[in-house]
Amino acid sequence: MSIKIVADSSCDLTKEMKDKLGVEIVPLTLQVDDKVYIDDEEIDIQDYLQAMKQSSNLPKTSCPSPQQFMKAYEGKESVFVVTLSSALSGTYNSAVLAKDLFLEEVGEKFIHVFNSVSACVGETLIALRISELAKKNINDWEIVEKVNKYIEEMKTFFLLESLENLSKAGRLHPVIAKIANALSIKPIMGSTDDGHIRLVHKTRGYKRAFQKFIDTIGEEGNNLEEKILGIAHCNCLQRALDFKEEVQKRYNFKDIIIVEMAGLSSTYANDGGLVIAF
Repeated sequence: MSIKIVADSSCDLTKEMKDKLGVEIVPLTLQVDDKVYIDDEEIDIQDYLQAMKQSSNLPKTSCPSPQQFMKAYEGKESVFVVTLSSALSGTYNSAVLAKDLFLEEVGEKFIHVFNSVSACVGETLIALRISELAKKNINDWEIVEKVNKYIEEMKTFFLLESLENLSKAGRLHPVIAKIANALSIKPIMGSTDDGHIRLVHKTRGYKRAFQKFIDTIGEEGNNLEEKILGIAHCNCLQRALDFKEEVQKRYNFKDIIIVEMAGLSSTYANDGGLVIAF
C-alpha cells in the first residue's frame, strides 16, 4: 500500500534507512548562544558538539511549526507521523495541530500521529515497524493498532558519558552533577510508560556502567529473539560497535541496528552517549 512516514529530527536514521523507508524528516531548530542550527542533513554535528562544550548554557530547542508538518503531509498517500515523547517536547502537539488544520483544508485524508513516548532510536524502530507492516498490505487502522501495541511494549534506555547537559537543563542539581562527575558516577536512565525519564541504575566508573547497561537488557526485556535492538551513538561509533558485540554474546535479538545521533538527540546524550531501544 502507498504510505508516507513523517518524523521529527529525533528519529535518527542512516542514509540507507532514509532511502529505503522514504522517511520525510521535519527538523527541529537548535540554538547554542547566538548560533542557530537546523537539525537536518546539513548540520555539522562536530561543530555542534564543540559549540555545546564551549558554552555555559544549555542549547535551546524549538519544535517544528504546524506549517512545517502540513507541508510534509501533502500528497495522496496515507501519512503516519512519529514524534518525540509528548512529555519531553511540544513536537507531538504541533504535529496533531497540523493534522487538524490540514484536514480542514483538504477534507478526507488518512493522517495518524504517533506519540513515540520515546526519542532517538526509539523513533527509528517505530518507523521501521510502520514500513514493515505497510508491506504486508494491511489497512491503515490495523497498522495504527499494531504500532500502538509495539510502542507500549518498547523499552528505551540511555547511558551518558557526561552529566553536564542534564545539569544545564535543570534536570539535575549542578552540585550533584559535579560530585557525580568527580566520583565518576554514570547513571543509566530509561523511559517511563508515559514517556518521562527515570533513573534505572547508578554505577561508578564507565566500564561497570557499560556492563550494567548490557545487564539492563536482560532485566527489563523479554522475547528478545522477536525484537530488533536499536543502538544510537553520539560521536562514538566504536563504543556502539563494542556494545553490539557484547550484546550478541548474551542475547539473541532478531536484528541489531546502529545509527548516529543527529542534533536533537546529541543535545541531551552529549558526546559519548549511547541510547538503546528494543
